[in-house]
Amino acid sequence: MPVLAFIKSAEASIEIHWLVEESFESILEGHPMIQKIKKINTREWRKKGTGTFIHESIKVIRDLRSEGYDLVLDLQGNSKSGLFTMFSGAPLRYGFDRTAVREWPNILATSRKVSLTRNQYHISDRSLAVAAAAFPNGTDRPFAGPLPVNSKARDAVEDKLKEERMSGDPLIVLHHGTTWNTKQWPVANWKALAVELVDSDKIRPVLTWGNEEELKVVQRIHEAASGNAVIWPKGDLKDLAALLKRADVVVGTDTGPIHIAAAVGTSTVSIYRVTDPERNGPRGKNHILLQSPLDCSPCLKKECDRDEECGQSIDVQMVLEAVGKLLNKPDKKHT
Repeated sequence: MPVLAFIKSAEASIEIHWLVEESFESILEGHPMIQKIKKINTREWRKKGTGTFIHESIKVIRDLRSEGYDLVLDLQGNSKSGLFTMFSGAPLRYGFDRTAVREWPNILATSRKVSLTRNQYHISDRSLAVAAAAFPNGTDRPFAGPLPVNSKARDAVEDKLKEERMSGDPLIVLHHGTTWNTKQWPVANWKALAVELVDSDKIRPVLTWGNEEELKVVQRIHEAASGNAVIWPKGDLKDLAALLKRADVVVGTDTGPIHIAAAVGTSTVSIYRVTDPERNGPRGKNHILLQSPLDCSPCLKKECDRDEECGQSIDVQMVLEAVGKLLNKPDKKHT
């Protein structure tokens, strides 16, 4: 998202298209800095076999080539992004050099390779380095966003809050789900956090979820809080962004909703065990990053013998204190 603002600050009239996996399309719909969204669905293509993957990829490539792009920015640095970058038809294709790509075949796809310095460690700085190589006159480097919120989704959030009689309360969103087991905070801690918010602070936390497995955990947290938490209905990413915009604080691990919250300007408390908040975490004074104090963290392991110890190394009180600090800042205006 910061790359959009950076490019527009260099050349306001530029037309930007974004190639995105279909499951993430909704969060980009209606963005004023994006003129066209190009969709792919590589996971579904792979499920249907190699023939389908090749056939669908060729269709996308033909569409990309028909646009006559002047340049492409490959911000992923993996083989998948490299495939569409290479065959996009753009004469200028900017991406990472061999030391910075995630998967080495990507370097074959780009015609301009960008080296990163030690200071360009954060994921946003990596992307902005590629953008700056293509647009050296850019000046705008936001920490996160810009991500506008859909007006219909915003109104639906307000209606749901009124239905739950929560319109005037501090709104705390808890999102426990994430991709790796070793990124997760123990369910017992999520339960205790919800109970403390309800009992001590008289706050009804909102519980969000993304799949059936996460819903089962949310139901356990809801039960622990004696039904005083709110299980939020699942919607698409536009709906989630609207809820997170309305929230006062969002609590989660190293997961997408934390970054969406930061992009819409909401304060966050995020928990890091195996990943590095200096690289992945939201930046700015309205975000508190809690990292495991174990000497091996961050380790990037998806399985670990110290998993339980690591999960308990960030306790509930630390999270509660972080939430309290953010709530005591000037009230957020809900517009």
